[in-house]
Amino acid sequence: MSALHDPVDRDLLERLQEGIAVAHRPFASLAAETGLSEQQIVDRIKAWLDAGLLSRFGPMFNAERMGGAFCLCAMAVPGDRFDAVAEIVNRFDEVAHNYQREHRYNMWFVLACETPTGIYETAKLIEKATGLEVNLFPKQVEYFVEFKVPA
Repeated sequence: MSALHDPVDRDLLERLQEGIAVAHRPFASLAAETGLSEQQIVDRIKAWLDAGLLSRFGPMFNAERMGGAFCLCAMAVPGDRFDAVAEIVNRFDEVAHNYQREHRYNMWFVLACETPTGIYETAKLIEKATGLEVNLFPKQVEYFVEFKVPA
């Protein structure tokens, strides 16, 4: 299967971007609409993930409404320690993802915790483990920006 050059892939992607039902068999109605089997849909999504066309596929939860919290964090990591510090930071289950940037604050990551106080507790644990300050950038206002890949 080619990477989204197939008209069926493009149609499937458009339909998935609209959202799917929360159900025991979430792909059943989509299969009926597209003429694909549920397994073919799962296989196509897996192929997109394997090819790096998607970084993840899954539900989006509003952590704050469930009592949890997210926070963008940044660290100024000496270049010669970057890989070692990234390994330490990434060991924390609360680290959702981690990026290197060309900036004084060259390590940026998101903490996702079960409670708002968990953000500060985890940041302190990371500071202790690395010997480096974790700068917290809590969300002030949330904006919904809908991004869809056109067919």
